[in-house]
Amino acid sequence: MLVTRYTLAGDHGTGRDVLEVACGSGIGLGLLARRARRVVGGDVTISLLRMARRHYGNRIPVVRLDAQALPFAHGSFDVVLLYEAMYYLRRPEPFLAEAHRVLRPEGVLIICTVNREWVDFNPSEFSVRYYSADELRRLVEAGGFVARMEGAFPVQGGRIAGAIISLIKRAAMALRMMPKTMRGKRFLKRLFLGSLTPLPEELGEGTGDRAARVSLEPGPVRDYKVIYVTARKDRAGDR
Repeated sequence: MLVTRYTLAGDHGTGRDVLEVACGSGIGLGLLARRARRVVGGDVTISLLRMARRHYGNRIPVVRLDAQALPFAHGSFDVVLLYEAMYYLRRPEPFLAEAHRVLRPEGVLIICTVNREWVDFNPSEFSVRYYSADELRRLVEAGGFVARMEGAFPVQGGRIAGAIISLIKRAAMALRMMPKTMRGKRFLKRLFLGSLTPLPEELGEGTGDRAARVSLEPGPVRDYKVIYVTARKDRAGDR
C-alpha cells in the first residue's frame, strides 16, 4: 500500500515541487525525493517529526505544521499529498482551501484514504470522520478542484479463510472487542496473518510492487479497501 501511494505521487511529482502534509515519520519522503525537484514534509506530531529529522538530517526539510493553516506562500508547490489523514481533520474545508492556495496553476492534490464503505472497515478511535468516495468527490470539487476517483486493493471474495476472518472481524467490531492499543492490534495481525515485517525508515526502490487502481463511478464503493483522489486545481475556479 505504501509503495502504491508514493509511486503515484512520484508519477505526478517528477521534476516538480512536492509537499506531503501529515508525513508522519517520513517513510515515503526519500522515495519522492529521488524523482521530485524539491520535497518538503510536514506533520503536527513532534515525536514523528523527530524520527523523520533523525533519519533524513539535512537531506529533506521537515517542518511542524497545521494542515488547516499551511506556512507557505501562494503557489509554492506543484503537488500536495494527504495520505491516510483526512479522517483526523475536524473540518476538511480549510485544508482544501489551503492546498488550493499553495498549489500553482494546474497543481495536483492527491488524497489517499481507507474506504469506509468496505464491509470490513474498522475506524480508528482517534479519527473524527471518514468519508465515502462520493463525499470526497463533492468536498474536493467544492474546494476548486477537478477530481478523479480511483479504488485499489480489491476485497477478496470466494476464499473460505478470508470469509471466516472477515466474519470474525465484523463480529469483534459489533461486540466492541477490537483492541484499542497498537500492541493488541499487532497480536491479532500475527494471529491471522503470521509474522509481520517491520517497516523501514525509508522506502527504497524495489521495496514492493504497486497495485492497480481502478476508476470509480459515482455511487457506493464496496469492492475496494482504499480510495485515491487525484484532484487537479481548476483554473476556472481559481480564488
